[in-house]
Amino acid sequence: MARITLDGIAHAYAGKPRSDKDYALKPLRHVWEQGQAYALLGPSGCGKTTLLNIISGLVIPSEGRLLFDEKDVTHLPTEQRNIAQVFQFPVIYDTMTVAQNLAFPLKNRRLAQPLIDSRVAEIAEMLGLTADLNRRARGLTADAKQKISLGRGLVRADVSAVLFDEPLTVIDPALKWELRSKLKAVHRALNLLMIYVTHDQIEALTFADKVVVMNDGRAVQIGTPAELFERPEHTFVGYFIGSPGMNLLPAQVNGSRAFVEGSEIQLGASYPVLPSGQRIQIGVRPDYATLTSGPGVAVRVRRIADLGRKRLAYLSLGQHQLVASVPPDITSIGDEARVAFDPKHTLVYADDVRVPGAAA
Repeated sequence: MARITLDGIAHAYAGKPRSDKDYALKPLRHVWEQGQAYALLGPSGCGKTTLLNIISGLVIPSEGRLLFDEKDVTHLPTEQRNIAQVFQFPVIYDTMTVAQNLAFPLKNRRLAQPLIDSRVAEIAEMLGLTADLNRRARGLTADAKQKISLGRGLVRADVSAVLFDEPLTVIDPALKWELRSKLKAVHRALNLLMIYVTHDQIEALTFADKVVVMNDGRAVQIGTPAELFERPEHTFVGYFIGSPGMNLLPAQVNGSRAFVEGSEIQLGASYPVLPSGQRIQIGVRPDYATLTSGPGVAVRVRRIADLGRKRLAYLSLGQHQLVASVPPDITSIGDEARVAFDPKHTLVYADDVRVPGAAA
């Protein structure tokens, strides 16, 4: 078990970078703590697999150092890093039984048989594989095979970290929730450092203690699921996290007021005079923008989406589009409506970066 330090880690596949565009992974400094679960989340090509491969030893970074505890492992091969890795497709031996598959990493390390049997039984119980221990893997379902693959990654008690590279992609959607729940329970029980790569925000937010949101080779924000939702530090995080994502509206900001298409919106903080030439936006999630029968900003209603447990209004504010929540007490909605913005959750961004405000 270890703490992983990313000390200015960066990588460019085409040699020495001459600009930011040459980096597949832009410089990153962070410490990942023992016992925590982290998710690397972002769209395809954002750098998350490059970062995972650097940690596993499959890629040597162009810049920076990688430390496991205080040991520099930057140039050590994979087999000397004491990690376990679970891939998108199950890596198991079809001719072996479930028990033999789970025991294989321990047998390779020549552990005593009683210890092997105990550990296999423990992991099998956690993953719901006990009833299948004596069955050959060949005849099992895809989700059972992926459970075996997960078990092989978790069975060693001495690993520095367990890395998961989109392990649930090939699993039936109806079974993903069950496997995520089991994996989270295993994490709590074993107190391992786990790093989970995914492009699925639900997987990331339900699995991880902290999520590393990545875009264009950069770690844009690292935080808890609540922090990413309530206080996105970058407009990409606001848009990428949540369904639908954060509303982002071009605005002029004056103290504790914002103006969009001439409409005044009250802010929950007071902001300094922002430099000219910057792109200024306000951001508010649909949860905190609601249709109202009282005072509010005048909008045009494009359509109403009834999702059963809630309704969403798709609106136009001048030339700009936004999404708002519809309260249960509003039953009749015409072509025109008003929206109330929650000042405490209406944030200000300059060139996509959140601007901290002072008490209003």
